Amino acid sequence: MPSSTSPDQGDDPEACVLRFSDLDLKDSSFINPSSSLKAELDGRTKKKYSFAKKKAFALFVKTKEVPAKRSFECKEKWWKCCQQLFMDQSSIHRHVATQHADEIYHQTASILKQLAVTLSTPKSLTSADKKNPLKECLAHSHEVSSWLPDISCFSPDELISGQSSDEGEVLLYYCYRDLEDPHWICAWQTALCQHLHLTGKVRIATEGINGTVGGSKLATRLYVEVMLSSPLFKDYLCKDDFKASKGGPHCFPELRVGVFEEIVPMGISPNKISYKKPGVHLSPGEFHKEVEKFLSQANQEQSDTILLDCRNFYESKIGRFQSCLAPDIRKFSYFPSYVDKNLELFRGKRVLMYCTGGIRCERGSAYLRAKGVCKEVFQLKGGIHKYLEEFPDGFYKGKLFVFDERYALSYNSHVVSECSYCGAQWDQYKLCSTSQCRQLVLTCAACQGKGFTACCATCQDKGNRQSSGLTQDSFKEECECTARRPRIPREFSWHAQHPVRPGPNVGEGGPVLV
Repeated sequence: MPSSTSPDQGDDPEACVLRFSDLDLKDSSFINPSSSLKAELDGRTKKKYSFAKKKAFALFVKTKEVPAKRSFECKEKWWKCCQQLFMDQSSIHRHVATQHADEIYHQTASILKQLAVTLSTPKSLTSADKKNPLKECLAHSHEVSSWLPDISCFSPDELISGQSSDEGEVLLYYCYRDLEDPHWICAWQTALCQHLHLTGKVRIATEGINGTVGGSKLATRLYVEVMLSSPLFKDYLCKDDFKASKGGPHCFPELRVGVFEEIVPMGISPNKISYKKPGVHLSPGEFHKEVEKFLSQANQEQSDTILLDCRNFYESKIGRFQSCLAPDIRKFSYFPSYVDKNLELFRGKRVLMYCTGGIRCERGSAYLRAKGVCKEVFQLKGGIHKYLEEFPDGFYKGKLFVFDERYALSYNSHVVSECSYCGAQWDQYKLCSTSQCRQLVLTCAACQGKGFTACCATCQDKGNRQSSGLTQDSFKEECECTARRPRIPREFSWHAQHPVRPGPNVGEGGPVLV
């Protein structure tokens, strides 16, 4: 696997991009350096701190590059960050220096740690590694550029078309496999997505990769071809592992590629709960038969089967399998605590688990199995996405929530949620109108027309006061109604949740987009 270059090999920012990753450092799951990082590192690495910081800064700026709209043929570059467009280098530098100091600090720490590992690697180990066929292959083509597809036969317009949902596509995929150099893979993925004009989010860890990217159909096809031919993933991924839906680059504000401890944030180290011990995978057809058998039982509450939705409450609110158990949790990282608090619910049960694309079930089922209380644990392979491709009018009713600016995909005509204000059937999410709130709200067109555009009464009042001239500084960044929602709910009877659960009343709290 290509390793990080020593600082003695030059300060060229362009070359740096091939060696270090663009980390999404707003996520707390990063392995954060301690405040005494410099003191803990060996003397040689400490001397390289200023070098590493310079490289971290150059890399961060480099990964925000977008083609200048004036001409796709010229070498002129613009930069896009925080949904702002910067047309000269000094302005993007000022923005990064003032708004992203923490990210630069963390990425500097990551580069220093990578250097420390490289410098401390025994020569005997390096020699032994060369006997590995995969490592030999990577050693001969260690530059990121050699892992990018040839696009010289395509015009820029062909690659960047797809601004409408009919012309573009969004891919959803994941691959669990042990990766030895996630930082190099991160640099490769950043370069690959930029090369193909893709936007989206890609998470990389030593346990694998998880991505959702949007672009033209040509760009997504080339991306899939590269992934399937890559020595790293060709034996682990197949074409069916990529879930496609109508969309495009406009579905994401930017490209974010980062190295994390987990490729899906469950909040437990992969060393403790491994993806290698999941539940039994069921194809959409097999899962459909199991659900059909479960629903045909006269008394489902006394059944030995639980149909478990592993997603967050705002996802299951607008679409779910009939008669499922949908935990009222806000983040997947709460799922382990939910299982612990409701362990007796699962004792002696056959559990049928599902999520959007299957990734959360991989480690969620492993956690549930590790508790040793379930009779059996099954999971839907490919998630709801693949199920709906095969059974659009099956047992899943309503929309499929997605984590991009589309918010949801529609495969059937069922509406299972309600307007939070009047109770009318409604399943189209919008962001709360209070500027600093990140909650999603279900408010129908009629209620929006009456000015009810916030997630709860508290935020509605905030919005009214803001329009009266009060500054935003007088408001909390998080919605106060969230505090009323139990972090980890206790289920007294799993079947107490009705097949079609009503939406929350105003003031009870609303779904949060995280």
